[in-house]
Amino acid sequence: MTEIKQETRPEAIEQFILYWGDMGSQWGVNRSVAQIHALLFLASAPMHAEQISQSLGIARSNVSNSLKELVAWRLIRRVPIAGDRREHFEAEADVWEMAMRIAQGRREREIDPAVSVIDQCVARARADGDVDPVALQRLTDMQDFLTTTTHWYDQMLGVPKAQLMRLLGLGDKVIKLLKFAGGREK
Repeated sequence: MTEIKQETRPEAIEQFILYWGDMGSQWGVNRSVAQIHALLFLASAPMHAEQISQSLGIARSNVSNSLKELVAWRLIRRVPIAGDRREHFEAEADVWEMAMRIAQGRREREIDPAVSVIDQCVARARADGDVDPVALQRLTDMQDFLTTTTHWYDQMLGVPKAQLMRLLGLGDKVIKLLKFAGGREK
């Protein structure tokens, strides 16, 4: 087996790529996929698969499969380079846009199927007279939670980035306001 020589890069960049790969694997994303994403996110110019392979010391076939996955997540895109027939790739550079795409992808792959199954379970539990009322209530609570959070997520998608940043910047002020408003209702 031929060993691929890994590119030398600044320690901070290396640390970020390694951390992103480790974090990705903790979230159920292949380590190579996450490292390639990190490399492209920090790259100042589009890169082709051979450059990525050499830079990270990852087999070319692994790079190709990882690039396909990142394109499917819409976290990277193909970029044509004049005079070069190879495919080049660049990552979404807007952190907010990247986070929204990751959240949307996770919702489609994980949350939406869970909502569907929970809805089916609640319907079946309600129709079945033998289901313990405690179990039915807990299923209904889960259904309500998922419905509320997906509705909130849908609302947040419609908020322009500048307003979303302002909303998040309010942080403690919103919590204090909620506590104040909650205290007045008593």
